[in-house]
Amino acid sequence: MHCERLKANGKNDKAVVCAAMRKLIHLAFAILKSGRPFNPNYAV
Repeated sequence: MHCERLKANGKNDKAVVCAAMRKLIHLAFAILKSGRPFNPNYAV
C-alpha cells in the first residue's frame, strides 16, 4: 500500500497522512472532471 511504502522509506506520520490526503484529493477531482461514476475495479 502507498502509506506502508512511505513509512518504509522513513517518512514521518504527518508526511504519510498528507500524501494519502493528496492522493485522495487527486482521485476525487479526476472523478468530478471526467463526469463518470467511480469504478473501484478500473485499472490505470
